[in-house]
Amino acid sequence: MKQKSFVYKCSSCGHEEPKWLGRCPDCGEWNTLIETVHSKSGSKQVKAKSETATLPLSAVDPMEGSRVGSGIGELDRVLGGGIMKRSSILVGGEPGIGKSTLLLQIAAAALTKGRILYISGEESAGQIRLRADRLGLSTEKNIMDRIEILCTGNLTEIETVLNNVKPVLVLVDSAQTLFSEEASMQARLVLGSVSQMKYCAFELISWAKEHDAALFLTAHVTKEGVISGPKTLEHMVDTVLYFEQNDKTSGLSGTADCRFLRAAKNRFGSIDEIGIFTMGEQGLSPVEDTGRMFLVRREGDLPPGVATAAVLEGTRTILVEIQALCIPAKSTISRVFSDKIDSSRVSRVSAVLEKYLGLNNKPGLRFSDQDLYVNAAGGIRITEVGVELALACALYSARMGLALPANLAIAGELSLTGEIRPVRRLSGRIKTAVSLGFGSFLGPAVEQAEANQNNQFENLKTGRKEWPGKLHAASDIKSAIKLVYAN
Repeated sequence: MKQKSFVYKCSSCGHEEPKWLGRCPDCGEWNTLIETVHSKSGSKQVKAKSETATLPLSAVDPMEGSRVGSGIGELDRVLGGGIMKRSSILVGGEPGIGKSTLLLQIAAAALTKGRILYISGEESAGQIRLRADRLGLSTEKNIMDRIEILCTGNLTEIETVLNNVKPVLVLVDSAQTLFSEEASMQARLVLGSVSQMKYCAFELISWAKEHDAALFLTAHVTKEGVISGPKTLEHMVDTVLYFEQNDKTSGLSGTADCRFLRAAKNRFGSIDEIGIFTMGEQGLSPVEDTGRMFLVRREGDLPPGVATAAVLEGTRTILVEIQALCIPAKSTISRVFSDKIDSSRVSRVSAVLEKYLGLNNKPGLRFSDQDLYVNAAGGIRITEVGVELALACALYSARMGLALPANLAIAGELSLTGEIRPVRRLSGRIKTAVSLGFGSFLGPAVEQAEANQNNQFENLKTGRKEWPGKLHAASDIKSAIKLVYAN
């Protein structure tokens, strides 16, 4: 038998060399030459490359940048309005969190008349059909007919089917199961290796861009919460989505099995949006109206250490219960335990409280000798700066043992000088609090003064009745605490 010949191909620009070099002579990148099987069509590719012509921007059809609706509102929100044509999307998450379920629901709900190819290297066709039956997709014959199933991880077989079917949407589950004989000799020996993933993902991304299709790839994450494999895989795709699960021990009704979809990278939209799903018998159900989803339902007064924060997740306002606990430090060094809110933010807010809450020139509160425990009810991770004033109120309430008013919503950024700085979309936060029945709102003084001058909130209504609540405007943390406990 004739032995295969090998060449060294640059993974950055595609340049080929007969022997290995440390640096690519074409693009100048280091350590990018990978051993691959020599292709006889190389001369044709070089010829096609030489005949490539430029295109004036005015001649580009604007419809080439159009989007296709996924049929799932929360996913469209995170993607920036829908699935962009010729885009590649990487979905990462822990095993069993629902990545395969999400892909199958996208295949069934996508608003396109073209064919859809679902590629699985982890499950058989029978297992996929069973999942479709559980999701209730088998009752729609037209949906089942347009979804093509391919159960393999062999890149050669996948490319053959792609060229025959020519789908408009390709869903691959998962990137770790892809392999190719044209990858380097060392990579061929290890399934799911770095080189295998990079090579196979690059070929699929290139096919999707050349054939005006969209590509979804799933990938597992490591214990650190990042996508398993090379970081360059995230650089190769257009969008990186992370599927997260809330703390099942939160005990909130409606959030016992909640999923959060966040964008870590998005070339065609914002990364601030968040998609919220609940997992049930019918698969993932989008939660469009969060309402009181992250508020603990209780009767009577709030316990000390609890505050309600009005935070922004993209363009949507969510009211979240912030819980704080202060106990004497068990050692000479105080510690901060907070995984849903950055622990450095908790330490900074507690330092501001300790510095500026001295009354009548007396020393203020002490947090440096306390162990601080902070949690966001429902298991949602909060990164927005508007949570800082509510966090400060919760820490003060926990340290002093004084409960905050139950009908008070809070939003504001806290500076190192103790001042309360303005936050984005304050009017939207107040309107959400009003719609949920909160009687008062604490926020920055500048924003609320301007709002009152413009009469933006004088005619706020809940149903048929005008809002009988109060807008508390505070310029610093000391005045904010006085306003909260004025009564």
